[in-house]
Amino acid sequence: MTMTVFITRDVTDRFRGFLASIMPEVSPGVFTSPALPKGVRDRVWNVLSDWWSQVPGGSILMISKDDSSPGRLRILSLGTPVRDVVDLDGVLVGKRRRPNAAAP
Repeated sequence: MTMTVFITRDVTDRFRGFLASIMPEVSPGVFTSPALPKGVRDRVWNVLSDWWSQVPGGSILMISKDDSSPGRLRILSLGTPVRDVVDLDGVLVGKRRRPNAAAP
């Protein structure tokens, strides 16, 4: 179980209501859970992705711990330019992925 944060912007109430049923909304559009199991986190992301593909609009960002990723951060997004965390000589930066480019 790991800390998970979802950030929503300009999405329909359906998304925010679903997330609020699972974790507290600590600020408008920001939902967090200190210990969300990986299976639950993956199911939540699958539901959000499915809904978003049917009714795209706004953006959703999920951030969680991932020991195999740079900076130990897993970042998934819907509706925003995809960014990857990269390590530049010990400094972590967000790099925008070009459209249609594969993940590193």
